[in-house]
Amino acid sequence: MITALNNLPALILAGGRSSRMGQNKADLPLAGKTILGHVVDRLAPQVISIVLNAPEAPENIRGLRLVPDLRPGQAGPLEGVLAGLFDLQAQDTDASHLVTVPCDSPFLPLDLVARLEADAGPETIAVATSDGRTHPVFALWPKSIADDLEHWLVDPDNRRLRAFLDRHSTVYVDFPILDIGGEMLDPFLNINTPEDLALAKRFTEALR
Repeated sequence: MITALNNLPALILAGGRSSRMGQNKADLPLAGKTILGHVVDRLAPQVISIVLNAPEAPENIRGLRLVPDLRPGQAGPLEGVLAGLFDLQAQDTDASHLVTVPCDSPFLPLDLVARLEADAGPETIAVATSDGRTHPVFALWPKSIADDLEHWLVDPDNRRLRAFLDRHSTVYVDFPILDIGGEMLDPFLNINTPEDLALAKRFTEALR
């Protein structure tokens, strides 16, 4: 049985490099907030708690508890997922799954968790898709897979999210592209370049 809606914990993945932006993407300003602030504000009503996976805290951590990788220096978001799952197991909670999202997607759907939860099973991973693309860091992970993920990551060649998903029962939940003033917004838009940030600013203005 899956934990009831709004009682699932979440982990924001902020372990990636931001070389193209010149600074931590989570700290970048966007319409009066940081990008991380937008992510937290959209995610918080959907979950019971939020922690942050990062090698170090952003300047504005929004009061989030930091959950670092178990093996610092290892590449890939799966290390962050593993840290989050083990942290969840250590908590006094009956939560069955962990929600993950990245730190650089300020338009994540307000019904993300509800729709992933609706399609997931007790041992099933639920992953978001849109416009024919898969977004494996936007996912619902059963905490029961933590040990298998730990064993999987012992091999340094095992870093691909999709390869790990193929090992488990996984469902894919499609989300619509949004028409914002005649311009199409993928709600999973992530900020990787200055051009992405400029686009996000246009959408933010249009949504006001």
